[in-house]
Amino acid sequence: MLPHLRKLNPTTLALLAFILAAGVMFSVAYSAALVIEQRTEKAVTARLHAEKIDWITVTTEGLQVRLTGTAPNEAARFRAVNKVGEVIDSSRIRDRLDVAPTTGIEAPKFSVEMLRTEDEVQLSGLIPETPGDGGMSEEDLAAAAAALAQGSELPDMLETADYPAPAHWNEALAFGLKALERLQLSKVSVSADRVEVKAIADSEEQKRQLERDLRAIAPEEVRLVLDISAPRPVITPFTLRFVVDAEGARFDSCSADTERARGQILRAAAAAGVEGSPVCQLGLGTPTPRWAEAVALAMTAVKELGSGSITFSDADVTLLAGSEVPQATFDKVVGDLETGLPDVFSLTSTLEKKETATEGPAEFTAVLAEDGRVELRGRLTDEMQRQAVDAFARSAFAGAEVRTATRVDETLPDGWPVRVLAGLKALAEVEHGRLLVRADLVEVTGVTGSKEARGRITQILSEELGQGETFRVNVRYDEALDPIASLPTPEECAANVNAVIARTKITFTPSSAEIATTARPVLDELAAILSNCPPMQMEIGGHTDSQGSEGGNQALSQARAEAVLLALQGRRVDVSGMTALGYGEAQPIADNQTEEGREANRRIEFVLKGSTVASVEADSTETAPGAEGGVAPAPAEDAAASGPDFSGDTSPSVAPTEKTMAPKPRPEGLKAEE
Repeated sequence: MLPHLRKLNPTTLALLAFILAAGVMFSVAYSAALVIEQRTEKAVTARLHAEKIDWITVTTEGLQVRLTGTAPNEAARFRAVNKVGEVIDSSRIRDRLDVAPTTGIEAPKFSVEMLRTEDEVQLSGLIPETPGDGGMSEEDLAAAAAALAQGSELPDMLETADYPAPAHWNEALAFGLKALERLQLSKVSVSADRVEVKAIADSEEQKRQLERDLRAIAPEEVRLVLDISAPRPVITPFTLRFVVDAEGARFDSCSADTERARGQILRAAAAAGVEGSPVCQLGLGTPTPRWAEAVALAMTAVKELGSGSITFSDADVTLLAGSEVPQATFDKVVGDLETGLPDVFSLTSTLEKKETATEGPAEFTAVLAEDGRVELRGRLTDEMQRQAVDAFARSAFAGAEVRTATRVDETLPDGWPVRVLAGLKALAEVEHGRLLVRADLVEVTGVTGSKEARGRITQILSEELGQGETFRVNVRYDEALDPIASLPTPEECAANVNAVIARTKITFTPSSAEIATTARPVLDELAAILSNCPPMQMEIGGHTDSQGSEGGNQALSQARAEAVLLALQGRRVDVSGMTALGYGEAQPIADNQTEEGREANRRIEFVLKGSTVASVEADSTETAPGAEGGVAPAPAEDAAASGPDFSGDTSPSVAPTEKTMAPKPRPEGLKAEE
């Protein structure tokens, strides 16, 4: 024992030993508490992190665990406390959590879906309970739909909500109902800012007319999305007629059931001497999947004859050989054709006889003049037929002046009335022309503005006259009479767009995507062109020079392309097939080291997808419109510091390839003017 401690009495020594022991115990207890707090905090935090609860702060004080933070809702708070209770005893948890205040209930999204079939109209969706001034209530909408259903039961699955109608809701709903009135087989989906129309048209002509009508009456504030299809028609009878005569090889009518079959038929036609691009209609109703095989074999037979025609009407096949064909050749060709045709087909073959100098045969003629007058002359079997033919002609040529100057001949052959009425029905398909009916021939000549008219005439005569009967169709197509031909093709539309933008540039305000007011006339002109174009796929591409950051250039080019797209949409152009895409500085067409090159690179391009169209480059020599926006273009040496100079005009053009959405870079050293 130390000497100075020996002087202390035992009582003092005992007290000192007790104090020392208490200090040691306190240190041990304090250290143990710290370890427990750290482990508890770590375990609780890990569990919250695993449950993706990141809005809680965990603190420990002894055995107590305090939770602070703001829960998104009461359910989230309750869940979080329960998850912590799975780690520690719930009595140790001190809940100091707040709950975010409840937000107001948002108005529902109003929408209506209207489905119309041949028999009924169905309504479903959610509409405002109080539509407001000029709006349509649930009862009004149901009544309008019931009128279209024509007395049939109306499935009404509409619901209402007591919220005010959103902006443009009433205009969109009224337009949707007008669209439903025009489309018998359709589904019209209406929301406040969008009306989507899906429908089936009877023909391609009707489809185009419906698209024009709907775009014309669509509200400017509502986006219209059209999806109108024209399915393949059912062709009855399924008809094809191939002719080889002094005028060459041609189709009077051509039908195919698949793209593959049409390709096989057109290849056989080319081998048989047909020139150009003949029309072969796709349709439903073929009597056999081997239709194309049979047609190709028959066309080869007619080519071998050198003169004649082959007519398919469903499975009935009629071969007529010209009078100049030798009998031996006729017999050989007919034998080969009968052997090669699939079993489903029935062949009737005839070799025309050479005309002899005898008295002219009995005839009936009808002339449809260009001024609309119809003259009927020739022979008919009796007075009853004369009256029937006159009435039929007035019905077939509605509104025309019909003059009947026929005579009665009771010696006419059997089937004469059928031949006359069939010929008149066929003549009604042309704009003007002539019908000739004989005992051995029915011939229709004329001019038409429809590419399908020759096929319809062939179909009528083939069906009405029957197998083995001889007829001729000499109908010429005149594009000037075709209302569809007057519509520009997508390629012509692209060329017209190029002509405008090559003459006048689109201007943006400096360093922004806002189109300048001076560019409104050119946008109006572009809208007028595109509004008269058929539906097409087109890309509006934005491009910049290389000044400034790559990311900034790309973003601004995208914004400017979208601005042009929105400007056209605001002018009621159908933009459903258009897309906006920014390319930034990635596709230059000129040297970015010169002001002229940078001006040329700042551009907008219209790219017609799927077509090869020549590109029209922007006129890079035109003065940059810095003065128009009140800001002159920055000098080249300052451009890097101040960002790219976007004050210049951008001029759309149409890029030249299907896959590449922009022109190829200009070769180095070539000036922009070149």
